[in-house]
Amino acid sequence: MVAVEEALREIARGAQEIIPLEELKQKLESGRQLTIKLGMDPTAPDIHLGHTVILNKLRTFQNLGHKVILIIGDFTASVGDPSGKNATRPQLSREQIMANAQTYAEQAFKVLDKEKTEIRYNSEWLSTLGAEGVIRLASKLTVARMLEREDFTKRYQSGQPIAIHEFLYPLFQGYDSVALKCDVELGGTDQKFNLLMGRELQKDAGLEPQVVLMMPLLVGLDGVKKMSKSAGNYIGVHDSVADMFGKIMSLSDELMWSYYDLLSFRPVAEIEELKRKCASGEMNPRDAKLELGREIVARYHGEDAGREAVEGFINQFAKGALPEDIPEFTFSNVQSLANMLKDAGLVASTSEALRMIKQNAIKCEGEVVTDPKAPVAPGTRVYQVGKRRFARITVA
Repeated sequence: MVAVEEALREIARGAQEIIPLEELKQKLESGRQLTIKLGMDPTAPDIHLGHTVILNKLRTFQNLGHKVILIIGDFTASVGDPSGKNATRPQLSREQIMANAQTYAEQAFKVLDKEKTEIRYNSEWLSTLGAEGVIRLASKLTVARMLEREDFTKRYQSGQPIAIHEFLYPLFQGYDSVALKCDVELGGTDQKFNLLMGRELQKDAGLEPQVVLMMPLLVGLDGVKKMSKSAGNYIGVHDSVADMFGKIMSLSDELMWSYYDLLSFRPVAEIEELKRKCASGEMNPRDAKLELGREIVARYHGEDAGREAVEGFINQFAKGALPEDIPEFTFSNVQSLANMLKDAGLVASTSEALRMIKQNAIKCEGEVVTDPKAPVAPGTRVYQVGKRRFARITVA
């Protein structure tokens, strides 16, 4: 295995917090193969780049020779993780959960080494607990301790309901670590309470407590909220090359560096040099973004796709060319420009269209549209929204 200090640097890269760091060092110094756990609830059919922040870290442990277990939370998904939520999650049916679960492993293997990854479903041990087992598990925690969670505290103080089954989620997640005798558990910073619960339950069971490693949450394309499907600010690992690359190029220059830090496999020194060059004016931030886009696209679609995406962008925007596969639409009785752009799928809503017009982010035949009330004349025109959305629209 790699020397302990070198391994520790790789493991700590980009991590928000490791609890406790000294215990992780001791586990690495033992020279034994550690058991590393990551749990993912299949609450949606696809995973996005926000999920891969932690998957990348799991791959780091894999590369260092440790045993990696990816837990598909088919049981916990039926409860719903309350972390960071201001309301009770809607419960999914067993059919929905299993349909989503089928795609999770396949997508995770875009990051993880399939031959070195153990996939487990936590229904294996949680569904066999029975009523008596659940009662015993629930006795390990007080209501006062549970209300120390920030999200529960906020909901309690604001009068938002908290369902009893939500209290069980941290206990079930913690019990996963007991069942698998994990040495390290990975998670996002919003998972801290749940992750530490694993340590407590392991101690109670007479096991060596796990180390908790938390990764920062990847901010979504809006630059405000964490990346999520529900917020619509995500880049999916199954996105097409055009969508994936286009979304990365739409990032603000400031947000781009967070994506470099959390998603890039480049050495830290190289990323710091890119930052220095952009800050000094030696390099255009757009060129750094092109490199990030190429790396991410290549990871999920192949090296050729990464190179072609860069070339296509340069031809399309630097040289003023239009993409070859512009979708075409024909409309009659157009009520307004905003409605037409919505119907063509260029914007999600008429309010978004109006906002984009106000931001000078919509073009018609290359000219910026400034009047949201301008009549739409008959004819065929190419409309562009932002940097990457095009449509050729014929108004009859």
